[in-house]
Amino acid sequence: MTTLYRCITEDDTAQFCHRVSEALSKGWSLHGSPTMGFDPVKGVMRLGQAVTKDVDVVYSPDLKLGQQ
Repeated sequence: MTTLYRCITEDDTAQFCHRVSEALSKGWSLHGSPTMGFDPVKGVMRLGQAVTKDVDVVYSPDLKLGQQ
């Protein structure tokens, strides 16, 4: 069993919530609290949420984490 970790980031829009919701619907679990920061280049708030998932694969840097 391997625990995978990924951090979902997005501008502060509904798209961020959809991306996190999609990950949860695919068996990922929230890991810690969400984070928020201001992107001065784009002039928008950015959000981030870490998620983890236990899978029966051997870890490789070539894994497409979002497809697990």
